[in-house]
Amino acid sequence: MDHDARDVRRTYDRIAGHFSATREYPWPEVEEFLDGRTGTVGLDVGCGNGRHTETLAPHVERAVGLDASRGLLTEAKARAADRGFDADWLHGDAARLPLRDDRVDLAVYVATLHHLPTRDARVRSLAELGRTLTPAGRALVSAWSTEHDRFEETEGFDTTVEWTLPGGETVPRYYHIYDPAEFDADLERAGLHVVESVVSSGNCYAVVASGE
Repeated sequence: MDHDARDVRRTYDRIAGHFSATREYPWPEVEEFLDGRTGTVGLDVGCGNGRHTETLAPHVERAVGLDASRGLLTEAKARAADRGFDADWLHGDAARLPLRDDRVDLAVYVATLHHLPTRDARVRSLAELGRTLTPAGRALVSAWSTEHDRFEETEGFDTTVEWTLPGGETVPRYYHIYDPAEFDADLERAGLHVVESVVSSGNCYAVVASGE
């Protein structure tokens, strides 16, 4: 596995501007999860260019977007200024969330878990998510699935997916592709309570609560 591909921060700093330009709209699964839900603090883990932080913001009093890439956080701040929504932006690691226990009422953790380079890191990040959730808090977690049309494998595996920049340069991105049973197992291993787990648009999705 290419070492640079495992360095999520470096990878997304390199492609931040072009990546952001191709990520305009929120996923319908995120909109569906947030529909009818409100809270005091909302967290978008792996917020990228802030498209889902923007969707989260009207549902909470304080929205927080966190990403390992400073380049993507710059894109997110520009989006917030352009579109007029408020959020706090944090540079941080999904496996070591810089938030206190029991603070988050609503969380979105989509299209990020699969970039963490080891199972221990992925489970640790899920446990961190659970640690920050209030007892009544809910989070939506997603990861690429073996159910996606582009994959033939039936069990989870590691791979790289190249991102092509406008000039033709390719940048490898590390992915762990989850099979649905493995996804559920990691959620439970992290101590999360799985409220609902489905496969949609080639992704595993789960609505989870703190296991406390």
